[in-house]
Amino acid sequence: MHLSEGVLSGPVLVAGAALAAAGTAVGLKRLDPDRIARTAMLAGAFFVASLVHVPLGPASVHLVLNGLVGLLLGWPAFPAIVVGLVLQAVFFQFGGLTTLGVNTLIMALPAVIGYGLFSRFLQAGRAAALAAAFACGFLAVLLGGVLVGLALTFTEEHFFNVAVAVILAHLPVAVVEGVVTALCVGFLRRVQPGLLPGRPPAEVP
Repeated sequence: MHLSEGVLSGPVLVAGAALAAAGTAVGLKRLDPDRIARTAMLAGAFFVASLVHVPLGPASVHLVLNGLVGLLLGWPAFPAIVVGLVLQAVFFQFGGLTTLGVNTLIMALPAVIGYGLFSRFLQAGRAAALAAAFACGFLAVLLGGVLVGLALTFTEEHFFNVAVAVILAHLPVAVVEGVVTALCVGFLRRVQPGLLPGRPPAEVP
């Protein structure tokens, strides 16, 4: 889902950087100091999950886990994802520093939207919680693909066909992402429910 350097226009890069900076500022402001370790862990999971990717024109598809990161963190998903993207750009040349803002927005904004829509259902029964987790993972990747398409389309009109191809290519990835997110939430409900939003912290014996 990374957009490469040299593809997007200047205005799109500037707008993406400004919006990503604003989201990161909000995320840092809302980051509970007691949850810094959790945020770092999820940033690491995001970093590792994105290492295996399949190039698709100016973009690429891969397991993202942005839905899971958003579901567990909310707005702090922005700083977690931006750290992962910086490391990917510096060490593996995925995306790039000039596209860092746009790529952050592509992955973090759907994560926060998913949190707002589905986190409340994690307190419900198991079936509802797993359905919400699947929907969050699916929607996070699908919206990310749509944002990739919009960034390409706003850059150049003849990128429209490429944008459609990118969105369609992310549909199977979105399904896999939804399943992985649901499995992770199901596991956390059993072993560490305090990590889920709206759940009381696990009691320490």
